Amino acid sequence: MGSRQDRAPTTGPKIMRPDTSRRPVIDDRRRAHMHGGRDVANDASTVFDLVILGGGSGGYAAALRGAQLGLDVALIEKNKLGGTCLHNGCIPTKALLHAGEVADQTREAEQFGVRASFEGIDIKAVHKYKDDVISGLYKGLQGLVASRKVTYIEGTGHLSSPTSVDVDGRRVEGRHILLATGSVPKSLPGLEIDGNRIITSDHALTLDRVPESAIILGGGVIGVEFASAWKSFGTDVTVIEGMKHLVPVEDENSSKLLERAFRKRGIKFNLGTFFQSAEYTDNGVKVTLADGKTFEAEVLLVAIGRGPVSAGLGYEQQGVAMDRGYVLVDEYMRTNVPTISAVGDLVPTLQLAHVGFAEGILVAERLAGLKTVPIDYDGVPRVTYCHPEVASVGITEAKAKEIYGADKVVALKYNLAGNGKSKILKTAGEIKLVQVKDGAVVGVHMVGDRMGEQVGEAQLIYNWEALPAEVAQLIHAHPTQNEALGEAHLALAGKPLHSHD
Repeated sequence: MGSRQDRAPTTGPKIMRPDTSRRPVIDDRRRAHMHGGRDVANDASTVFDLVILGGGSGGYAAALRGAQLGLDVALIEKNKLGGTCLHNGCIPTKALLHAGEVADQTREAEQFGVRASFEGIDIKAVHKYKDDVISGLYKGLQGLVASRKVTYIEGTGHLSSPTSVDVDGRRVEGRHILLATGSVPKSLPGLEIDGNRIITSDHALTLDRVPESAIILGGGVIGVEFASAWKSFGTDVTVIEGMKHLVPVEDENSSKLLERAFRKRGIKFNLGTFFQSAEYTDNGVKVTLADGKTFEAEVLLVAIGRGPVSAGLGYEQQGVAMDRGYVLVDEYMRTNVPTISAVGDLVPTLQLAHVGFAEGILVAERLAGLKTVPIDYDGVPRVTYCHPEVASVGITEAKAKEIYGADKVVALKYNLAGNGKSKILKTAGEIKLVQVKDGAVVGVHMVGDRMGEQVGEAQLIYNWEALPAEVAQLIHAHPTQNEALGEAHLALAGKPLHSHD
């Protein structure tokens, strides 16, 4: 199996460690003001190899990898280390979704022969469970950063030159600057988010009640995950999506399967018409669409995506090329300014924590002089953790036909009804494979409970350009849902066992 792209190595500039013998000795009184080993406020002679603005997934990954490779690193964060994913995104939302899954399992316990009664949601206890998960991971991350001797600086940073960041009146100098300031929830013109009846995902994560009814504006990842969790908690949910399908960036088959599952769960949605306005009612919010249709609910969750945090941070003043607030980078995450790189939600790549993480590592390794390979973003696994889950890697069938031609693309669907473990779990769904005729599998699209756990092998299949026959040779454990991925490839290789395709 070959490589998907040109793997020719590119060696970045070698960054030498500064001469630490010239640094002034720091006494114990001043040490009390230090972050991670050095008082950067008063040590003006310090020039770091790498100064990172933003301590989210991309920023802290670059810091940890950079320090591991011998770079002298300063990491600046105005809020909490870990960024959106740990505190306002991936981790808390998945904790809510798991609490919802437990609620659903309790309601449905009788079908498994278990006597249980569902008495309701204690939202304070749910938040405590969620916050305990975050707290444990946060402490672990703080310990990691400290153990790697990264200089951690709490404060609001501003890019003051191509080689410096000002933090609350202090100047931090670096041979290279990495911008990793992340993203915040977006809104629409004229739609005022008040944190009360019209809220973002940030507000929803700390809401002190389970809303009786909710309108969710946006049927992408954030929207359908909150729709799923709130429905499990007992909320009457309606999703408004202007595109013609939920999770519109996924393969159309996955979208239709999710829509079918949501209908079965009683989650309502309106597709293909865009939002026009929102107004308060006596006890909630009224939403009007472009076609005049109206919806009313207790709260409106605005989940139309996240926008980059870049305004007022000095990027444009230092000559960094921008587009609609995003920092523009090349395949090695370099901006047009030689001493500045950028990663994560700040750049126009996939807004996923693991993408920012990989981009941060790439930058650290490039600056340390290692051979680096650009990220193939099609090869990044994507998971939407609603019930059922939607997982994918590679390209959609439509995209494959656009690239290779309709007559050169083969698609196969394997229904989970033929999978023993899925039967045991009482989950429905499909695995869809997209193959270039007589060639590699270029897309794997899965819908069903726990499909996010199956995307790891799918990632290898895509990135190693595996042929269906090669995957079919591998023996998958029985009974597992992972077995369904193997059987789908058996079918695509022309030797189906439990499939009628």
